[in-house]
Amino acid sequence: MQQRTRAAVVGSLVLLASAGAAGHPTQAPEAHGAHAIVRADSITWRPLRPGAEIAVVGGDPDAAGAPFVIRMRYRGKVRVPPHWHPTDEHITVLSGTFMVGMGGRYDESAAIELSAGGYMLVPARMAHFAWSAGDTVVQVHGLGPFAINYVNPDDDPRR
Repeated sequence: MQQRTRAAVVGSLVLLASAGAAGHPTQAPEAHGAHAIVRADSITWRPLRPGAEIAVVGGDPDAAGAPFVIRMRYRGKVRVPPHWHPTDEHITVLSGTFMVGMGGRYDESAAIELSAGGYMLVPARMAHFAWSAGDTVVQVHGLGPFAINYVNPDDDPRR
C-alpha cells in the first residue's frame, strides 16, 4: 500500500516537473487522469459585460456534459440582470461580496449576500440576478454547456 502511494506522489511530481512555462501540464489532464495546475497569473481574462471579465480556468464550458471551471471578475458595483443557464451553476465567492437573488425581476431587496468562501447552487433554468458590492471574483463550476440566457433579451451585452 505504501509503495502505491509513493508511486502516485512520484507520478504527480513528474507531472509538475513537465509543466509548461505558464504552469499548465504539457498533456491534457482529462485524457490521462493527471493533475491540472493553473497559476493565477496565467489566467486569460476576456470582457463579459461593462466592469466584468470572464476566464476559463479548466475544462470546456461549451461542451455538453463536460466539466468546467470558470471565473468572473467584477470591478466595483456591476449589475448582472436576470438570466438563467441550461445547466446547474455552482458559484463560490473567492473574494469580495456577491449579492444574488432569485427570480426574473431585478429586486435588490430580495438578494442574499455571499462573502468570500460563500457557495450557492443555482439549478438549471432558474432565473436569478446578481451584483458585485465592490471588487469581487467568483468561481463557477458545473457541466457544460455553460450559457447565459437573459430573461429580457435587451439586457444581453452582446446585442
